[in-house]
Amino acid sequence: MRSINEIIIHCSATREGQDIPVETIKKWHTEGRGWTDIGYHFYIELDGTIKKGRDIDKSGAHCKGHNRNSIGVCYCGGVEADGKTPKDTRTEIQKESLLHVLKTLMAMFPLATIYSHNEFANKACPSFDATKEYEDL
Repeated sequence: MRSINEIIIHCSATREGQDIPVETIKKWHTEGRGWTDIGYHFYIELDGTIKKGRDIDKSGAHCKGHNRNSIGVCYCGGVEADGKTPKDTRTEIQKESLLHVLKTLMAMFPLATIYSHNEFANKACPSFDATKEYEDL
């Protein structure tokens, strides 16, 4: 098992209400970027379905310089309907699913800290302050 000390929250940077399945994200990463697999370890679809991405025993491809020691979790959305303005578009069911994944991961990796992707990259992702929202987990 890898040594995990960071759990990094992402958004897919897709339009509010636009249902993008995990298979599409995987295709973007494998065919579009030439990666061997989807970059995230978990993906929360619009309806709250939790999809497994990369195996957690494998390094992700979601946060440059942090992949070796982190787990990447992404939710579908993160941008207003205009396709460019960052917005916390999580539905209530996505919030519940994300919380479930994070509680499970924190039980597995109790010394890990939850971060927003934008703490490590010049991006709006995940379009909300995950570090603050989940500081008590």
